[in-house]
Amino acid sequence: MSTTVFFAVIGAAILHAGWNALVKGGIDKRAAMGAVVIGHTPLALLALLFVPLPHADSLPFMIGGVALHVGYQIFLLRSYETGDLTQVYPIARGSAPLMVALFSVLVLGVHLERGEMLAVAIIGIGILSLAAVRRADGRRNPNAAALALTTGLFIASYSLVDGMGARLSGSALAYFSWMALANAALMALYFAARSPATLVRIAQHGHVPFLVGGSASFVAYAVVTWAFTQAPIALVTALRETSIVFALLIGVVVLKERLDLAKVLSTAATLTGAVLLRYGR
Repeated sequence: MSTTVFFAVIGAAILHAGWNALVKGGIDKRAAMGAVVIGHTPLALLALLFVPLPHADSLPFMIGGVALHVGYQIFLLRSYETGDLTQVYPIARGSAPLMVALFSVLVLGVHLERGEMLAVAIIGIGILSLAAVRRADGRRNPNAAALALTTGLFIASYSLVDGMGARLSGSALAYFSWMALANAALMALYFAARSPATLVRIAQHGHVPFLVGGSASFVAYAVVTWAFTQAPIALVTALRETSIVFALLIGVVVLKERLDLAKVLSTAATLTGAVLLRYGR
């Protein structure tokens, strides 16, 4: 993995942790999540002015990716309504690189060096240890852990689908921009059918998550989609999950969530894995 790709994905990880904290820290999490997803629209429309149409071969992957992203967003929202940011976020993000690496090696035939495999394993296992942490009131929260793990399955799935689709598209930015617009439209339809009042609250009070969270989310995943075309999908997915470090800091410092030894050890493992990933090949 080149230095440019490495630091681009690290930057995307920081943005990703930021918009997740914005959703988790908001009083109305449902409206905040909807505002972030629909907030992809301005930058997506702007990007489409400067990129070509994606190749037709990528269309099936784009359709599949949109469906998987909607599932991810719904389960992420349910997870945040149940558990702490410092528990939900690490489990969801930490399980994904293990699933992606396993599928890439066993099914897609991707070759990873021993150091790279070790780095992915350290990042994933270290983060997954947070499944046993206690929530803010000191009690264990297995429901949040289960929802977060399901979210991680969606993350792994869309990472693989988007990585393959972006490589076929001819333009990673065009691929993601069209997908972001479709995702925003589906999210709006979902709320219109299930919770019309949420759309009203987004229009009235969702300006910050729409503009700030939506822009951060769009840029973060646009960078990751591009990185999928520059390096093995498993390595990009694992490195992106260093966002747990930033989510931990935000959760403890800003959201005043409980800090314990498991969270500290998980962060240390994630950083160790990131260093190994950078210098593993």
